[in-house]
Amino acid sequence: MPDVLLTVGTRKGLFIGRRHDGRWEFDDPHFPAQAVYSVAIDTRPDTPRLLVGGDSSHWGPSVFHSDDLGRSWTEPPAPAVKFPQDTGASLERVWQLHPAPAHSPGVVYAGTEPAALFRSDDGGESFALVRPLWEHPTRSQWVPGGGGEAVHTVVTDRRDPDAVTVAVSTAGVFRSRDGGASWAPSNHGVSAVFLPDPDPEFGQCVHKIAQDAGDLDRLYLQNHWGVYRSDDAGDSWTDIGGPLPSDFGFAVAAHPHRPDTAYVFPITADSDRVPAERRCRVYRTTDAGTSWEPLSRGLPAGDHYGTVLRDALCTDDADPAGVYFGNRNGEVYASDDDGDSWRLLADHLPDVLCVRAAVI
Repeated sequence: MPDVLLTVGTRKGLFIGRRHDGRWEFDDPHFPAQAVYSVAIDTRPDTPRLLVGGDSSHWGPSVFHSDDLGRSWTEPPAPAVKFPQDTGASLERVWQLHPAPAHSPGVVYAGTEPAALFRSDDGGESFALVRPLWEHPTRSQWVPGGGGEAVHTVVTDRRDPDAVTVAVSTAGVFRSRDGGASWAPSNHGVSAVFLPDPDPEFGQCVHKIAQDAGDLDRLYLQNHWGVYRSDDAGDSWTDIGGPLPSDFGFAVAAHPHRPDTAYVFPITADSDRVPAERRCRVYRTTDAGTSWEPLSRGLPAGDHYGTVLRDALCTDDADPAGVYFGNRNGEVYASDDDGDSWRLLADHLPDVLCVRAAVI
């Protein structure tokens, strides 16, 4: 069983767990009193770099990094993410930190609120605004979602350094095929049930996107009502949520090695944000969404009210894969067998906002 690093961002700090010789241990919290909305584990360097988007109610948002697996942290002397003065905007929060694939060493993307994409070429120590997305002609019509107007998801393609896909709340999916020089909405087939036109070019409330392990043109999308699949890198989307107990939810994650395999955590409704049927269950598809199976062995059997947020479900890169999720009850669960069985790793934490894991 390989050693794994698990990072858990919460409303009040970052918790780091390590699995060594099959046993888990957690550190004391890092960044106490800061909300940690985004974490990345960059495994491209010889020593993995941890990146954290912290949000202090006193000092404001910042991006920190560690090159010793969290034993010490560095905050750049100047803000790593800062809106240029001419934009008239100021940073509210860093919702996403995403290292690019190996073909782009040093490149890290940050998705922010207000809804913007920033790019770093130095491993996340400094970032520059990707202006073509910020200046997109549809921006004036973007509407904040319930959590604010944010770029909360970034997907990159290990075949092509110029291919970048983002999800914006609430504007939908946008894609670039020229390294960020231009962007196009990519929402055909994704419903916006809350709008007069339920199939607009943009304006969908996309909650999360994950890329398939085998077919890199295959994407999975959890929407504000609706679970979808694209087989053409986002050109079009097909509803695959029918077999689920609810197609509302926030999180979706793909298996790191197994094609056609993805995970979701269904929520009852936008007006009742608790697990579907009040059961703590992850659902897995192994046939790209044709069917779904509930995974609950080892999870609480009674009524359960722990909501899993969009970045609080993830996989590691082990084989068999580790699957992890945290909820707003402050519980963290882990599976080391592709989701077939689960164990409680931590409880009584603050609200869990994000989880990330990697073999180290």
